[in-house]
Amino acid sequence: MLAMFGYGFMVNALLAGGVVAATSALVGFMLVLRGQSFAGHALSHVGFTGATGAVLLGLPPLGGLVGASLLAGLLMGLLGERTARRDVAIGLVLATALGLGLLFLHFFTAYASQATALLFGNIFGIDRQTFWMLLLVCLCSAGGLALIGRPLLFASLHPELAEARGVSPRLFGTLFLLVVGLATAGCAQVVGVLLVFSLMVGPAAAALRVCATPRRALCVAVLFGVAQAWGGIVLAWFTDWPASFWITSLSAATFLLSCLPWRRWRASRPADLLPAR
Repeated sequence: MLAMFGYGFMVNALLAGGVVAATSALVGFMLVLRGQSFAGHALSHVGFTGATGAVLLGLPPLGGLVGASLLAGLLMGLLGERTARRDVAIGLVLATALGLGLLFLHFFTAYASQATALLFGNIFGIDRQTFWMLLLVCLCSAGGLALIGRPLLFASLHPELAEARGVSPRLFGTLFLLVVGLATAGCAQVVGVLLVFSLMVGPAAAALRVCATPRRALCVAVLFGVAQAWGGIVLAWFTDWPASFWITSLSAATFLLSCLPWRRWRASRPADLLPAR
């Protein structure tokens, strides 16, 4: 067990996995609470298009991933805030990005290994320089969420009342999607763009099923996320199976366990998640 800490790639993987999982859980909490899980899934696919395009231009894939995710988040937020409009906007942005991704994949055949890493993640390939870049992305994402967290929660649960009090749901929804774009870019480096949903949405969804207050749900979501990331890395070390497989499996198992009747800790309705005055 202790032998893994003697290898630099394992230390980098554990550090990157912990930081990204904690940030993803924080952002995923609001993502699930707002009913925007589809947006997080779409942003990861858009990020893949940006990453492949960056590689074709000779640029770092993480830069393309971040740039495309931010641009897509901005477009989704500006095109629609209400549920019906939002889903249409997300679908349009996703379809356009996938079309571009297909075009980039046509020219991406010389970089098959990089394409596989982008799709399914390669956490053991993260070096120290990439870790510092991921840390910066995660800090920006968590810091942005901290700045807009309280009005965003208010606008998410009571949009009409928030708008009447001068809190714009559209503005904070757009800012939140920018935060989600940053978190998605970091998460994709760990589990790949196809499996972002598990690490970002899984821990938060499980925490919201067993906790009745925002503070408790946030803490539990972070604990779930970090435990799943580190557990997946350790299991990959012992079994030589992909870490992304183990992380997603642990996420699914945690959510299934949360579906058990933990009624004593579960909020009965979304309004119960508002902090007491």
